[in-house]
Amino acid sequence: MAIIRKTIEHDEPYLRQISLPALPDDGSLEEDIRQLEEYCLETECYALAAVQIGIPKRIVYLKNTDPDIPLDAIAHNEARVLIDPVVVSRRGLTQFWESCLSCLDNVGLVNRPYEMVVEYKDIDEQLHTETFTGFEAAILSHELDHLDGILHIDIAKEIRHMTSEEKILFRKTHPYRILSTTCRFPG
Repeated sequence: MAIIRKTIEHDEPYLRQISLPALPDDGSLEEDIRQLEEYCLETECYALAAVQIGIPKRIVYLKNTDPDIPLDAIAHNEARVLIDPVVVSRRGLTQFWESCLSCLDNVGLVNRPYEMVVEYKDIDEQLHTETFTGFEAAILSHELDHLDGILHIDIAKEIRHMTSEEKILFRKTHPYRILSTTCRFPG
């Protein structure tokens, strides 16, 4: 079965739904995760929320949370699945010109927390509490918004339209920025 990415061009109402909990006993969780992994490993992305490929469940796949690894590189530093993630706390403030597979050529300047404490389950249903910082927290925050039907273009301070090539050049002069590591996150 082909995995089809949902985009704002044809699927905006679908993308704006609130994802449901991922029930381990529904029999499809392993297949859902397999599809997420397959899509992420074949696609230039940092991470992906399951709803973006037609699985409206609270699942996030983290592939690459290192801004120094180019998106088109085969290498990645992550291969982690977060099931039913819940934010416990957020602090600090960062900015990044975010893009999204679901939002096509829309690049937006978005504020994200510098640090997030998140509870989640792994594929074996083990509960974890983990602190994510820096760029990793920004990436995860973006994906968690997807689970609640929020797109980065909804919260961007500014939006620009750029091709992939333009985005790569633009980010060289407009990189990820840490504004504060300790302030109360304003979101």
